[in-house]
Amino acid sequence: MKTNFYFIIFLLLILSCSKPQPRRPINPKASTTIFQNNIETAKKMVKYEEEQILAFIKKDSLKVYQNSSNGFWYTYKNKNFTDTITPKTGDIVEIEYDIRGLNDSIIYSKEELGLKTYRVDKEDFISGIQRGIKLMKIGETITFVIPSYNAFGITGDGNKIGMNKTIKSNVKLINIK
Repeated sequence: MKTNFYFIIFLLLILSCSKPQPRRPINPKASTTIFQNNIETAKKMVKYEEEQILAFIKKDSLKVYQNSSNGFWYTYKNKNFTDTITPKTGDIVEIEYDIRGLNDSIIYSKEELGLKTYRVDKEDFISGIQRGIKLMKIGETITFVIPSYNAFGITGDGNKIGMNKTIKSNVKLINIK
């Protein structure tokens, strides 16, 4: 009996000296899968938006739209053929603009938004318009078609512009300082 007692104590000592094993995740790829699903969903949303924009451009056949390398489309309403000066980073520009839906419904009128003074690339502004302003010369008016990822993003503006909303904006460059 004494031998059994010593054997049990010896066994307990050996077992108690083992290091604790870390817990392993049940599904180690779950977060990767969720991330991958988000990427796929975003790609589908971008593709859907681009299909809508291309359908809009096809319908608006009287105008010639150019695809910018910055992820928006644009067409000139009024082109300045005499000037060569365009805004650069740090310049202060004055613009007049509106925001519309693709169906041409006014979301924010130019009267509502008023004259905008903007320091190029130094202030937070609608990404597509920020980049588009650099293409403009004084007196020009350009219509920009801007997908949500270059406009107000997934969330919209929290007011009149909804989630993942493609916008159209008529921008007139009044002055460059």
